[in-house]
This record gives sequence, C-alpha cells and structure tokens, in this order.
Amino acid sequence: MIGFETLILVLGYIASLFMAWCIGANDASNPTETAVGAGVLSIRKALILFSIFAGVGALLQGWMVMKTLGKGVVVIEDVVSAMIAVLSAGLWIIIASWKGLPISTSQSIAGGVLGIGFAYVLMGRIGLYDINWSVVFKIILSWITSPLASMFLAAILFFSFEKISWKTRGSGGINLLFKYLLILSLIFSAYSFGANDVGNATGVYVAVTQKYLGLPTISTRIFLAILGSIGIAIGGFTLGRRVISTVAYKITRLDLLTGLAAELSNALTVWLFTTIPYLLFGYGMPISTTHASVSSIIGVGLARSQSLRGVNWRIVALIILSWLLTVPITSMLAMIIRYMIYVLFRI
Repeated sequence: MIGFETLILVLGYIASLFMAWCIGANDASNPTETAVGAGVLSIRKALILFSIFAGVGALLQGWMVMKTLGKGVVVIEDVVSAMIAVLSAGLWIIIASWKGLPISTSQSIAGGVLGIGFAYVLMGRIGLYDINWSVVFKIILSWITSPLASMFLAAILFFSFEKISWKTRGSGGINLLFKYLLILSLIFSAYSFGANDVGNATGVYVAVTQKYLGLPTISTRIFLAILGSIGIAIGGFTLGRRVISTVAYKITRLDLLTGLAAELSNALTVWLFTTIPYLLFGYGMPISTTHASVSSIIGVGLARSQSLRGVNWRIVALIILSWLLTVPITSMLAMIIRYMIYVLFRI
C-alpha cells in the first residue's frame, strides 16, 4: 500500500507539473512573440522551437536557479509546503494567462516560497532572521535591473541593426539574414528561458526529492528538469496563444529589425542573470523573463519612434499593474493556506 508521505510526494509532483503548465501558458510568449509579431514564424512553429530548446536549457543549466528557489530563500523540506507554494503561484499565473497578461512567473513562485517562510515564522519553526534576506534582496534587485538592462540593450541593438540595414540597402540577402538571425535568437532565448524558468516550477522540490527519494544531486536535477520541461511545453501549446498575441501585437508594431533587437536583448539578459550570479554567488538569479521580454519590446518601440508614441501605454500600464500585484497575492495566499493547514491538522 502506498504510504501517506509517498502519496503526498506524488501529489506534489503533479502540482509541480501543473505549475510548469502554467509557466508555459504564460511565458511561452517570452522567446516567441517577436518572431510571431514580425511575421517570421507562425505561432505553432515558434512554439515547437520553444519547447525543444527550453528543454535543452532546463537540462543543461536549470539547476542553477532550482538551487536558489529550493534552498536559497527558505529551505522547504516538507512536501505540503512545497505543494502549497507551487499551487499558490500557479493559480495566479493561470488567471493572468487566461486574461492574456504576461506576468512574472519568477515573482509568482518566489512569492509563494516567501509566503511559506512567513507561515513557518507563524508556526514557530523559524524566525524572520532565518529567511535568507540577502538572497531575497538580490532577487528583487534583479527584477529592477533586468528590465532596465533589457530595454537599454534592445535600443542599442536596434540602432546597430538599423545602421547595418541602411548601409546594405539594395542587398537582396539582408532581410533573409535578419530572418535567420531572428530564428536563432528565438532558439537562444528559449534556451535561456529553460535555464532560468524551470526552477520556478521545480525548485521547491530540490530538497524534498533528495530527502524522500534519496536521489543524488545530478539525478535530482535531471528528473526535475525533465518534469518541468514537459509541463512547460504542454502549457505553451494549450494556452500560450493568449499571451503571445498580447505581447506580439499590442505593445508596439514589430518588424524584422525591432523583433531581432528585442529577442536578442531578452535572450542575453536572461542568460547572463542566470549564469553570472551563479559564478559569483553560487545562486542563479530567477529573474523575470517576462520583465526582460516586455521591456525589450518597449525599448525597441521607443527607439524606433524616438518618442513615447511608439508604445501602447494603456496595455503597458495594465501589464505593470499585474506585475506589482504578483508577489503580494502569491505570498499572502501561500502563507494563509499553509498556516491554516497547520492549525487544522498540525502538519
């Protein structure tokens, strides 16, 4: 007969798969929206490339951010807490996805993990000082710096590509070259996304998996990366179109130059924030790939028009509002649910 702990662990992995599906539904737009908006690829073809290379990124580098969320902010070693953190984040993500809003899944799961930490404080398991505030601060800092970096880099790349395009006017192959470069940027962006965002779905299970299944570190990483990649791919194909349509068509008008500049900026920003902090601090930063993606598109919109009129600010304001609500909603939800279960069942 299956034991209670085993049953809870299996349910937890199902919850993690659900979270990965939610992430795919919302964040599949991040590597794909520019190629779709520029008319280079159909949504279906873009999602196929996204699914393949996000999985590659998850397998090769996803463990860098899993470590941050699984052990960096608060050590979550009971399956109930891990499951609540994931479900709290997933619920908010799926609501936003249904509305076509590109929110931060990184903020969502970080808020869920932080909410579990607050619940642990209320339960008397830890003190506020036991929450790793330095990691929390670095994550929050990355949420501020990554959009600015992505926006600035996108503008620089746009002006550079525009100059190249102007100098090579009359060359029949330049547009074809930009198309291939945009597709390659999508691939790089999908890889960077998988490296950074698979931890949002599975990072809370790093300590849990090693505790209950006794898997060595490398096996834990591979197992969780595969689990997250499958869910993300399914989410992209089932509900991803809603958010892709918003970001690809409603923020600014995208073409080859703006699409390539935005996508390459997004890819570089996400990859650098995943890799460099890990090399320096031992923790990859779970930045918002949504922040980086949307900010890069705003950046090219402003650069091309060289005025504020190049961006649909009504849509941008609605998106930013959803960003501001994410951490408070997910952390409060996780804290309340976890503490109520403790009060009612003493677990």
